[in-house]
Amino acid sequence: MSKKLFLMRHAKSSWDDPKLDDHERPLTTRGRKAAAGMAGYIRDKKIAPDVILCTSAVRARETLELLRAELPNTPTVKIEPKLYPATSEDLLRRIRRLSPRASSVLVIGHNPAMQELVLSLASRGPELDSVRKKFPTSALAILEARVDRWGALAPEGAALVGFVTPKKLKG
Repeated sequence: MSKKLFLMRHAKSSWDDPKLDDHERPLTTRGRKAAAGMAGYIRDKKIAPDVILCTSAVRARETLELLRAELPNTPTVKIEPKLYPATSEDLLRRIRRLSPRASSVLVIGHNPAMQELVLSLASRGPELDSVRKKFPTSALAILEARVDRWGALAPEGAALVGFVTPKKLKG
């Protein structure tokens, strides 16, 4: 048995209002377009996570809403404020607490934690160098772990089987 982990960085957010708290920054027009493109990819690939964990930041929740309409299923969605400042270790601890009944999870979060988590978990995969170089906004890393429960997920315990960026979808 295996588990699928989808790790997505939120779409591009706005810095236009310097008075706005970082947590409250919305998506830019470019971010909305990129998230919509990734939503189309998710639809076309029939990606259907059982659970979605999303940071409470406005930009992450807006990214989630753009994706949600394209999902082929209705996953359990959890907006979690503790994911906003989370490190890669915090994210791994949270994922490990998922029910073993969930075979796949999508996490929508922030860098550097998302990139660091992919690099920590992935022991192999043709896209590892790309992830090392850059984990841009709206990027989606797809990992497979040969574990029967999330609690067994460990560093270097997964394979990076896909890494998709908005630029790759255009090109």
